[in-house]
Amino acid sequence: MQPDLKLAKGGHDAHATIVKRGGRRHEEEAHGGAWKVAFADFCLALLCLFLVLWLLASRNSERLTEVLRSAGANLVEEGNGLTNSLAAGSRGSMIERNPVPAHGERQVQGKSQQSSDTDNPDADPRLSKSRYDTPADMKELSHLIERMAEREGLGQNVQGVITPQGLRLMLHDTDRNGMFERGSAMPNARFKHLLRQLGPVFAQIDNQLMIIGHTDATPYVDAGSTGFSNSALSSHRAMAARLHLLEGGMREGSVLQVAGMAERAPLDAVHPDAAVNRRIELLVLTTGQSRAFAQMFGTPAQSYPVTEGLDATGPGSEALLKGAARP
Repeated sequence: MQPDLKLAKGGHDAHATIVKRGGRRHEEEAHGGAWKVAFADFCLALLCLFLVLWLLASRNSERLTEVLRSAGANLVEEGNGLTNSLAAGSRGSMIERNPVPAHGERQVQGKSQQSSDTDNPDADPRLSKSRYDTPADMKELSHLIERMAEREGLGQNVQGVITPQGLRLMLHDTDRNGMFERGSAMPNARFKHLLRQLGPVFAQIDNQLMIIGHTDATPYVDAGSTGFSNSALSSHRAMAARLHLLEGGMREGSVLQVAGMAERAPLDAVHPDAAVNRRIELLVLTTGQSRAFAQMFGTPAQSYPVTEGLDATGPGSEALLKGAARP
């Protein structure tokens, strides 16, 4: 575009005033690069977001792996209104099938090796007998486990009570220290170490155990038939306790039953949300009680008449086996 030249009045070419009129192309060049700066800022913010998400995923990968191993679900925030990210249930392909070490072995950096704790009596205490049936026997076992808990800094979290069924060991939360992360089936480091140290103790005795999980009464927001519940959480925590006992060296046959009772058996019934209600109970059964509990779910050993000609039992073992063998 040629500039317009106008001559000043009374002047000549030497005094000409030059006026330049900018075209549309100059306006486009002045504003055309702003979108590039905005797009670069957006890409940078998006990159930062992906970086934060990656860091969070890396931090939680170890926790998620252990939760999937022990309980089969990623449980979050018990009672605070958040939902379970795997409430529908994990599929079998998501759960690791790592072998559980046999008695006397430990998992160290992913490898099984013979335990060197046998030289340390505190790490692997030797018991005086293999069967504990009397109240005096149960008292001795209770004192041993309570001393082990004190060495782990969990003396306030363990209570032992002798009952007609056996020794009732209650490993519960306190206001300052919890056994599990809130809403999770993953035990903290000290509780996990205590469970693994209890494994060799239970491996030395013939008594069988019942492992019972309990929660407080704080409900989940998505309560319902399909929502996650305290019943599932208590069951997963009991299974996690069993897992670490086995990894410590306890025999698999030492566990008679694993169950979750949710909030239905509180220790502090006046305050159903109290920390002491969140616990794992290890019931060391006497020989007679262990046999009685096993018969409850097997073929009854004896029957009692309900009315004349009618017993409280069902068909005998032979009839049950014949019925099971039919196509």
